[in-house]
Amino acid sequence: IYSGERGIFRGFIAAQEGWLTEGESGVTGVSIDRIFEFPREKRRTKRVKRFAIANDPEQFPVDEVASCGQVGGLICSDWGAISPSSGSSPALAQLYARQFAVGRTFADSLAWTLDWQTNIIRRPGDADSAATPSLAQWQELLTAGAARACRARGGKYVAGSGEFGPGHNNNKGLNGDNLGWFYGPNLETGSDYKYQARQSRTWTATCKKTIRRTRK
Repeated sequence: IYSGERGIFRGFIAAQEGWLTEGESGVTGVSIDRIFEFPREKRRTKRVKRFAIANDPEQFPVDEVASCGQVGGLICSDWGAISPSSGSSPALAQLYARQFAVGRTFADSLAWTLDWQTNIIRRPGDADSAATPSLAQWQELLTAGAARACRARGGKYVAGSGEFGPGHNNNKGLNGDNLGWFYGPNLETGSDYKYQARQSRTWTATCKKTIRRTRK
């Protein structure tokens, strides 16, 4: 019986001693399975795999409102208030709907712009103001959406990895580039147009997944 760092073994012969001494003595080349009476314990290893994800325009077309809030879809704001009657001009009704969606009022001038990166509204002769949702709220929407997407892929969201980008389209109007506007419903009665508006954001994030496997 041999008792050492590798355990207690029984039934080996002198010619097989090399396996127990790392080949320093004895005759090597005999299968290790024939030397030890008891099998070696299998080792379990794990590694953490990280992978990038983003909104999925192939699964959820970014020109459809249905892509908002879906796993892998765009992140979007809530619908704004319905615009008031604007005569026979759908374009003007959409402008008013955009005002409501970012926290402006019907009486506000249309001569303002919104920067999607800073979320700041600028209007000539007036102080800057923050649009709604705030940047922090956009980040919360992103974190929740990315976490769902990571879970759907068997992983976990890496905290702080999410970044939102511009909107899904460049519907500028008078309000700024890359704001990703959706409109609906379009309630048309004769010459009357009314709209609601909501914003989108594209996004990227990182997931992590723990992979476990058994090694001999």
